Amino acid sequence: MIKKSGFTLVELLIVISMLGILAALVVPMFSDAGQKARDSALKTDLQKVRTQVEVYRSQHDDQLPAFSSEASADFERRMTTQTDRNGSAGSDYGPYLNKIPKNPYNDKNTVRIDGAAAGANTDGWRLDSYSGIFQADDSTENASF
Repeated sequence: MIKKSGFTLVELLIVISMLGILAALVVPMFSDAGQKARDSALKTDLQKVRTQVEVYRSQHDDQLPAFSSEASADFERRMTTQTDRNGSAGSDYGPYLNKIPKNPYNDKNTVRIDGAAAGANTDGWRLDSYSGIFQADDSTENASF
């Protein structure tokens, strides 16, 4: 008589149950790590752009890199190319950034000048042309960073 060796159904169910419990414990850890990574990237990008906006402001007679009637392209041009003291194309100052970073929460790199409050999720970023506040424009609570 040949004796077959293998796992019983009960043993297999126990192993599958244990793997399910371990997966339930590990998956939230990874999703939380992704959230923390996006938060960290967002804070870093905000700090970098805010610092460069202030450098631009100090070199351009307290003027911001965009005015209320302007578009995202105007902000991007002044921050990523050389400008003169008036913010026009020139060779006196800049560039301040290589490119406008993408918001890690909505993957957009456009900058809305004024308009809807930060959090409208229509652009990656929002610049208030009166106060100079640069914020994230995604639909999470990141505008307060």
